[in-house]
Amino acid sequence: MGFIKSGLFISLDGVIESPETWHFPYFDDQMGAAVGELMSDSDATLIGRQTYDEFAAYWPQADAEDPMTGVMNGARKYVVSSTLTDPAWENTTAINPPAAADAADVATQLTRLKQDTRLSTTGSATLVRWMLEQGLVDELHLLVHPIVVGHGKKLFEDGATVPLKLVSSTTFDSGVLHLVYAGADS
Repeated sequence: MGFIKSGLFISLDGVIESPETWHFPYFDDQMGAAVGELMSDSDATLIGRQTYDEFAAYWPQADAEDPMTGVMNGARKYVVSSTLTDPAWENTTAINPPAAADAADVATQLTRLKQDTRLSTTGSATLVRWMLEQGLVDELHLLVHPIVVGHGKKLFEDGATVPLKLVSSTTFDSGVLHLVYAGADS
């Protein structure tokens, strides 16, 4: 049985944009272990188009001596996009709706895929928000940083109400909270 687990770095004020500008002072062994566990527990990575573009521009040319480079490049990846049909980054498959407005077909494809594939998302806030609204996310991992960023894209803006239940919470020495949520009906 597969699943979709989504992990996001988020500030106290809900900002998820540009974590590279505020997240690293809080990254420690505890957070590394949580992120590593989320990645190692999956068979493939599921990402949106913007995250794909950022990752595909970086990882294929990244330092080959960094063990994460091999992990990211070698991992099986699925990118949800209405425009990307032939991804160049190795081991990447595009999930496309037959028509740009056919989100129901993407939900069907992801439901089918998660029947036997353990998927994790990294970043991809727009995709995660949409999957939450569709009831496709089995676990939402929020790494809440003790900082108010004050500007930037937030994970939750206007959208559907999605009831969740807290499954676990861990406080890291850095003050980061690792909160894990599942659907309220799970």
